[in-house]
Amino acid sequence: MNYSISRRTFTVSSLCASLPGAIPNLPAIASVEPDKRILVVVGPSKHPPGTHEVAATGRLLQHCIQQIGSPGLKADVLFSWPDDAKLLQQTSSIVFVGDFFPPARMEGKTKIMSDLTSMMNRGCGIVCVHYATGLGAQDVSDDGQHPLLQWMVGYFATKCKHHQSVARVFDKATIVPSPTRHDILRGWQSFTVHDEPYIHNYFGKAGMAAGVVPLATASLPPEDPKEETVAWAIERPDGGRGVGIVMPHFYRNWQQNDLRKLIVNSVAWSAKLDIPEQGIEVTLPDLANFEPSSIDPIGKAKTK
Repeated sequence: MNYSISRRTFTVSSLCASLPGAIPNLPAIASVEPDKRILVVVGPSKHPPGTHEVAATGRLLQHCIQQIGSPGLKADVLFSWPDDAKLLQQTSSIVFVGDFFPPARMEGKTKIMSDLTSMMNRGCGIVCVHYATGLGAQDVSDDGQHPLLQWMVGYFATKCKHHQSVARVFDKATIVPSPTRHDILRGWQSFTVHDEPYIHNYFGKAGMAAGVVPLATASLPPEDPKEETVAWAIERPDGGRGVGIVMPHFYRNWQQNDLRKLIVNSVAWSAKLDIPEQGIEVTLPDLANFEPSSIDPIGKAKTK
């Protein structure tokens, strides 16, 4: 399923100019806002069936985005970086799924990062889901600097010199929405899930920067619980919006309504779309419809 609703852009002055006896030099007013476009970019993955399932997740996210209900909204799923500069210019927000932050593992990394920098500088949104929040030692400077730290103000640091986040599957992780008010928090409640929410995520040398909103926390690990931020959001000075969400690891957890609503709300917010008070409701068919290798996990995930 892939659709968009096109709209014709015009001004009152251009319409009046075509009418007989029109008054010349009528002051122009703002044209109709162009259609919103969200790109879902799928990076490479070596995880076993039932975990990550990045291709199926990309198709699932497209399905969910197309139900947001904003006229003219279009969602595209890409498995490689586009050469179409116009497409990138039209993009309101970009969503990444994959093993590690996909631009760090995709072909043409230098061009991708250059394109992304231009997009972020003009205020494009960015959302990274689960391992797409991840950067390794080869991706960052020794002190942890990376553009993602500016665009999304945090990341999952794996095997880095400056910081080591923790990836561990928990039998029961209870995810709690922040007590603050934020549009992304609309319509979902605490939930418990068997999953791998990354903890001890990196938010910079000085910790979480001013303006960052923790969206969801979990008291983990169970043997020595601390309040860990597992989803966060920032409205950047350039006008763009960034969101990091460190779940889900297991593909079957897309069936968890509260988790799914957290993610879909985040994507909509990043693209500056309105979120209703009850949050964005999406209907989901059987997960097999999105062609995963497996719905249930097979084998053991490799150490990250």
